[in-house]
Amino acid sequence: MDEILKRLDKLERLIESQNIVQKDVLNFNEACIYLELSQSHLYKLTSTRQIPHFCPQGKKLYFNRHELDAWLQRNRQTTTDEIEKQATNYIIKKGRA
Repeated sequence: MDEILKRLDKLERLIESQNIVQKDVLNFNEACIYLELSQSHLYKLTSTRQIPHFCPQGKKLYFNRHELDAWLQRNRQTTTDEIEKQATNYIIKKGRA
């Protein structure tokens, strides 16, 4: 019986996460799930204005899923291959000058 309850809980969480991915505007709890952040950490990010959010009524927080995706993808780290290509291109261009 315990195993069935665990599997049911897992299925409920999976369905909930699928519904979140289909929405354009997320509420605070959905954003926590989507970003995999604790509520306290997300509150800190909103209070310090480090993450884009909306507060239309002055209390409830909402998030645009596409803006959250862009926020997650900021500060991309360059791979070693990309750095090597940039260095090679720099040397080639400098040699032509």
